[in-house]
Amino acid sequence: MSMIQSVRSIRESLRELALQPAPDEVALATFLQELEACARGVRASIDRAVDFANRGLVSEALSVIEDHPSLVREAEALRTIASDDAAIARFWATTVADDASRLPLPTAAEVEALAATVPDAGGVYLVPAFTGLGSPHWDPYARGAIVGLTRGTTKAHIARAALEAIAFQSAELLEAMQRDARTPLVELRVDGGATANDLLMQFQADLLGVPVVRPAVTETTALGAAYLAGLGVGYWRSIDELAGNWRVDRRFEPRLAREAVAARMEDWTRAVGRAKDWAR
Repeated sequence: MSMIQSVRSIRESLRELALQPAPDEVALATFLQELEACARGVRASIDRAVDFANRGLVSEALSVIEDHPSLVREAEALRTIASDDAAIARFWATTVADDASRLPLPTAAEVEALAATVPDAGGVYLVPAFTGLGSPHWDPYARGAIVGLTRGTTKAHIARAALEAIAFQSAELLEAMQRDARTPLVELRVDGGATANDLLMQFQADLLGVPVVRPAVTETTALGAAYLAGLGVGYWRSIDELAGNWRVDRRFEPRLAREAVAARMEDWTRAVGRAKDWAR
């Protein structure tokens, strides 16, 4: 029996119990057993989805979550994650790179090397709305777009636009978070594979107008799992002790004038507008 069928069975059992003036103990015990079995199945699926997501396998995680009608919001969150920097790298490898079948995907250093051969993106903007746009736009009908192409556009310009798209999306999201939390951003501490790209980190600092800080260990998911295991067995005594292990690798200070940043963000907003509502 699938999880959806299990949920439907539980729902029907609950309706039958609700119609009885005094449900018998056997029926109630059966219902509770079904409910516990369903709960175990949901927990197991969540564990599987988390494992897939931690390995960057967003599609696999989504396929697990979508089997559960009780996890609609989690599935929607995973759909928006599919438009992150990993999706941009996948797009690059399969459509722009010389060898579209090349695996593994290009590293942050490889993309940076190409993007650094041009001083800017040449007016090109890449909107990675491959499965819609998440926060702050929430447009499931948006689709990927590249705007600003000219006869002078090269692969390097597109590479740079792809990197800048990550920073533009992060800036939009952080702006929304600051507005909702009514708390200004003082600095941004980053992690993940894309943080190895100095060009991206500098551009992110420029857009935000605050320092971007890259730690010595950028694989924070793996580090966090190790820390939790260490806390569990008593290797570390407290979270404060773990915090003392954090070390800075490099600090990127903003360099771009705020007027220039405002102009770039305005152009980005125009590009996003072109991608919105495309698939309706």
